[in-house]
Amino acid sequence: MIRTVDFRACALSKSQYKSELPRAVLDVSQAMAIVAPILERVRNGDESDLLSLAQEFDGVTPAHIRVPQSAIQEALDQLDPKIRTALELSAQRIRKVHTNQVRRDSQTQVVDGGSVREKWVPVDRVGLYVPGGKAVYPSSVMMNVIPAQIAKVPSIAVASPPRQEFGGLPHPTILATCALLGIDEVYAIGGAQAIALFAYGMDNICEKCDLVTGPGNIYVAAAKRALRGIIGIDSEAGPTEIIILADATAIASDVAADMISQAEHDVMAAAILVTDSSELAIEVEVELIRRVGRTKHHERIKSALAGIQSAIVLVDSVAQGIDVLNAYAGEHVEIQTRNAREVADQVRNAGAVFIGRFSPVSLGDYSAGSNHVLPTGGCACHSSGLSVQTFLRGLHFIEYDQVAFSEITSTVITLANAEDLPAHGEAMSARLEKS
Repeated sequence: MIRTVDFRACALSKSQYKSELPRAVLDVSQAMAIVAPILERVRNGDESDLLSLAQEFDGVTPAHIRVPQSAIQEALDQLDPKIRTALELSAQRIRKVHTNQVRRDSQTQVVDGGSVREKWVPVDRVGLYVPGGKAVYPSSVMMNVIPAQIAKVPSIAVASPPRQEFGGLPHPTILATCALLGIDEVYAIGGAQAIALFAYGMDNICEKCDLVTGPGNIYVAAAKRALRGIIGIDSEAGPTEIIILADATAIASDVAADMISQAEHDVMAAAILVTDSSELAIEVEVELIRRVGRTKHHERIKSALAGIQSAIVLVDSVAQGIDVLNAYAGEHVEIQTRNAREVADQVRNAGAVFIGRFSPVSLGDYSAGSNHVLPTGGCACHSSGLSVQTFLRGLHFIEYDQVAFSEITSTVITLANAEDLPAHGEAMSARLEKS
């Protein structure tokens, strides 16, 4: 069901570990060629083109691309009370964690009469994408909307694919979650065309956005790459991944259940166990075989576990396991070892780290308070997950008086001349002529 990779008695480099643990093949560049004509249709089209694209890719023609306010409210009115309570509790926790991410303005007095003030300003308008393929993601609504609201973004729009079974509207749980969070601008549009609508805008339909965030399939990732620069993006999210470092103290059924939970997302999802216990490795494989057949999406899960992107990795020690984790830079990292917190503190490259038996990834997906929009494909070695900071820009405000200016003038002129940019220096000396 899942391959085994043996790193015992091996001293590998970071790149060697990565090559032995490849991700699923995801050819975004090829997908870009496919989405290019879609982007152009949106850029040069009108609502009729959006409706045609919905019929073509989602099999349904919405009555309108923008979801009526009445439909959003109706979805909330009809929401199962248990789901509403769960959403409200999760939103409360997400809001609590993300409120602590707010950046504070600061001012540095560089010299007497010379200061630099840094002010954090939200982007003017964001488009938040919520996928609607194999599952329903009200959690992604919360993970995107709440940080944007805390950042005080003044204009927030949400897009999610139209669904045949709901008359061309996005899934009602998506709409209800938007209503719970006070979002009334929702579009029934999915895929690359949704990203293009946010990037270009469309007269009488949707105002252009400055930033787009949210996960999606390969075509959403391709559209983000193609339109980056026209619009800001959070990341090109790829298939989900979990990598678990466990020793002999871990419980095999816990480990197997967590691997299955992420394999449930997609046939290209990655599920990796790294362990120094050959006994645990055997027990986990037995548990995988026992559990997979009983799950609703067992065919999808089997494909993901059997793929090149998934593995049980044997190492000599937990220390070597940490090296593997940091080389892989996984989206979700679990630590199920003795002294798990101390071991977790050695993780440098991860989207999010889940510590101990009672902190599974599923908790973070919904209700831990952390964000589940995280870097994939090894990007955790240089990028962070979605946060309030994603929606903020740091602006510097520079103010020098005449005395402070005069004291530094010769330094600036010297550096300008050293770079062969004498006009820069003249912009300084010209002020001395008038003083």
